[in-house]
Amino acid sequence: MTIANCKSIFFTTILHLLFTTFVYGQTITVISLEDSQPIPGARVDIYHQQKTHHFTTNYDGEFQVEPFLRNTSVKMTISFASYETKILEPIVISRDTNIALNTAVKNFEEVAITAQYKSQLVENAVHNIKVIDRQKIEAMAAQDLKDVLTNELNVRIGEDNVLGSSMQLQGIGGENVKILVDGVPLTGRLNGNIDLSQIPLESIERVEIVEGPLSVSYGTDALAGTINIITKKNQAKQFVATSNNYFESSGKVNNTVNLGWQIKKHQIRIEGGRYFFDGWDPSHKTFHFDVKPIADSSRNIQWNPKEQLFGGINYRYNRKNTLFNYSGQFFNEDIINRGMPRAPYQQSAYDDYYRTNRINQRANFQYRFENGYRLSLIAAYNGYFRRKNTKVRDLTEISDVISANPSDHDTSQYHSFIARGRLIQSKANKRFNYEVGYDILYEIANGERILNKQQSIGDYAIYTTAEYSPVKSVTIRPGLRYAYNTEYNAPITPSLNVKYDFLKRDQHQLSLRASYARGFRAPSIKELHYVFVDINHNIVGNPDLEAETANHFNFSLHHKMAGDKLKLKNKAVLFYNDIRQLITLAQASEVEYSYFNLDRYSTVGAQLESNANYKDITAGVGVGYIGRYNDLAADANASVDFLFSPEIKANFQYNWKKAGVQAAFFYKYTGVLPNIRSNEDGELYETKINDYHTADLTLSKFLWSKRLKFTVGVKNLFDVTSIAGSASGEGAHSAGSGSVSIGMGRVFHAGIKLNLKSK
Repeated sequence: MTIANCKSIFFTTILHLLFTTFVYGQTITVISLEDSQPIPGARVDIYHQQKTHHFTTNYDGEFQVEPFLRNTSVKMTISFASYETKILEPIVISRDTNIALNTAVKNFEEVAITAQYKSQLVENAVHNIKVIDRQKIEAMAAQDLKDVLTNELNVRIGEDNVLGSSMQLQGIGGENVKILVDGVPLTGRLNGNIDLSQIPLESIERVEIVEGPLSVSYGTDALAGTINIITKKNQAKQFVATSNNYFESSGKVNNTVNLGWQIKKHQIRIEGGRYFFDGWDPSHKTFHFDVKPIADSSRNIQWNPKEQLFGGINYRYNRKNTLFNYSGQFFNEDIINRGMPRAPYQQSAYDDYYRTNRINQRANFQYRFENGYRLSLIAAYNGYFRRKNTKVRDLTEISDVISANPSDHDTSQYHSFIARGRLIQSKANKRFNYEVGYDILYEIANGERILNKQQSIGDYAIYTTAEYSPVKSVTIRPGLRYAYNTEYNAPITPSLNVKYDFLKRDQHQLSLRASYARGFRAPSIKELHYVFVDINHNIVGNPDLEAETANHFNFSLHHKMAGDKLKLKNKAVLFYNDIRQLITLAQASEVEYSYFNLDRYSTVGAQLESNANYKDITAGVGVGYIGRYNDLAADANASVDFLFSPEIKANFQYNWKKAGVQAAFFYKYTGVLPNIRSNEDGELYETKINDYHTADLTLSKFLWSKRLKFTVGVKNLFDVTSIAGSASGEGAHSAGSGSVSIGMGRVFHAGIKLNLKSK
């Protein structure tokens, strides 16, 4: 053998060692990267010596590698519906190992995890779950959670210049809508609502909506429904860097940066961003920018300027049967509410400054036992801090002095400590699977407007659910929760979900879901102990409040057709919610407001929705009709118990892959919202908020092998800023009118996104 041949063999061997992936396994287990659960039925193709060998994973996600395929260089392809196909080339199989698949974002293959034993396709879940994936979020050019939910049926968004964005789900809002981030509830509500504009989307993978109570799984506040925000966790490449920049004619400039590393079993993500808004008023022209603002009445505008700074870190460790995930985020928001110049000389004005800080930390540990059991533990802390100061601004010298009135200032702090644990048995070949768990929530509130400046409340619960399939087409899921609340006697909370597959074939599926759940919500610290009395306010908490209880019924029929080119999903839903002792803020006397129990509040509704996918086109249409009932409505008109409001939505998306172009259109009609109210004398009067239309249009273009994405579009095509509201009847004393803020009129936006990945 010549020296040249020896060198050739040596360098060939070195290159083979450097560029060959060693999969240390003779038994290969295919798992989900999201929750480390095994994937049964995954297809594995191994290419060796110009032949393809096919394997399918068993119920434990495993398959045995044949002896002749071990310790030799092969090519392996692993695929499964709703997961990205993984190609490993070349690899050497020598020891047992796990191979993780990343969840894929595909039309009509939505995956959900909320209240499930493991991540699974939505059509296989016993609950009625709606998923808004990352692809749709980007098609809407959505910047926060409010933008995401605006176009959804059964969701009504409210706007407040200071309190932010709120929502109703199935006609119920406030404290009765549970908002989670990776299964952990958010704290810090103003007027009972989480400000949706304080939840930026840069780190969000998808949003899962479960309509109706999940009180068994998530406890208090989950009467109307649960919104679970799933953050990004999966990273297939060793390094990822993303820069996202968004500009809007209303004065918004948003910039975010994300960095991600994957080092063997470890994954680290760092993110940060700034959302800036310089304020908007109907008097502003498109692309308004005032270089030299004048200190006159124009300083007081309808939409206050604000700045949001946020960031976070996410660490993930995934090895064989063990998963550990830590996530920490901070959020800061500053809002300025500029007042009108004061009479008589117009030389000064009162300006309100609002600062909000959020700190969210959570750690999740999961261990998968060999016998099909899984242990999941979560520990979390949520901190919410809000400070309000009033300053007197000298409009001639442009200087500020803190107001001497103590009632002009307030500092509130809310702390939540959460601990959750679940032991789950989930086997695909078992007729009976179950979970048992505990749920601990301890809340502390501090502030000058809290009775005795500090109050606390605790909720400690154990719960269990089970899924039983007497036959393959039927799944029955009962649940039970027992809780101890430090302020109230919490009842045992039951639930029952049933799913029946009339038809389940490769191309056609038809299923019926029916559910009953009982809800329970203890009053919040603010509702019990809030005290705010000054020259302009007189709001007092009510320590005698009773806890809310609810009964929820939901029936839904789901149809799915999956042809070679055309895919179709249809859904019909009927729901009924009946809440007893609903807590509401009402006028207690001529000068005082307080929280009271409303004996009964109910909502009933129907929803029809159809979505289709043909090649690169996705389209959908939906109609909703929601009726609201309370005791006041019954007293005002005995012949009409429910006051109904309609909704219509439509969307169209086109993905021209060859040209790298995407187009999207979203439309929603929100109908007239009637209501019955009472004044301080107990007299009834009717209110009405008029209907309106909204529509958004977005166009995107990919360049540089999809590393660069340009987006332009128009939001609020119908140029809606506010809608009229009216009050009439004897209780209103005289017919009145007002307006409700909806948006900033027609706005134009543009975005640039840079996405870099390692090979």
